[in-house]
Amino acid sequence: MKVSAFIIHLKRAEKRGAHVRALMQRLPVAAQIIDAIDAQQLVESEIAAVYSRTSRHFPPYPFLLRTTEIACFLSHRKAWQAIVDGNLDAGLVIEDDVDIDPGFAAQLKLAMETVQPGDYIRFPRWTRGEKGGDVARQDGNAIMQPALPGLGMQMQLIGRDAAIALLAATTRFDRPVDTTLQMRWLHPVRMLSARPITIREIDFNLGGTVVQGKKTLSDKLKREVLRPAYRFLLFFYSKIRC
Repeated sequence: MKVSAFIIHLKRAEKRGAHVRALMQRLPVAAQIIDAIDAQQLVESEIAAVYSRTSRHFPPYPFLLRTTEIACFLSHRKAWQAIVDGNLDAGLVIEDDVDIDPGFAAQLKLAMETVQPGDYIRFPRWTRGEKGGDVARQDGNAIMQPALPGLGMQMQLIGRDAAIALLAATTRFDRPVDTTLQMRWLHPVRMLSARPITIREIDFNLGGTVVQGKKTLSDKLKREVLRPAYRFLLFFYSKIRC
């Protein structure tokens, strides 16, 4: 099986560089760096070409995306394209603030034995919100199929056909990449998730996040009200559509 890892790394996030190089040596598959799209370099015409400020799908997304979120989405699309361009069976896409635990290699082995061309296997940092049955299990590791995929884009094993389908479905987008992928009616990809948790997010050890940005008090309050309502609609609609 032809598999490569792609670590999405922002060049100017210099504190993460040493970690990325060390992670590349520790991964059980060959790895290369994908240069992340830099939000500071995006111009309005580039944003307008891919991002719709009005919701394109139901349920409507209640927030405008920050430029960092748009850059994050484009960075993942760049990694998906690398899977296709490399004619890989699958690609392991990793964000640069992720570290792996000792049990990760065995879990990845099961994932590589399980993954089909149209599959997307998440390696989440928590189990919150994901419930479903197993599709594979071996030596304490499992690959399960959640009714509603969880949030977060820390690490994923993505089959070639899944990468092609996700690229086709996201030429324009109206919400962050992780909640877009939760909308399984928008794409034919089988969304799976690995268990137990074998990765960690260590952004606070590497200078903090480069995506979230600062929020005002009013923005925080607005999100506290609207986020649960959006998640309820998403869960309800997914049960109807999927």
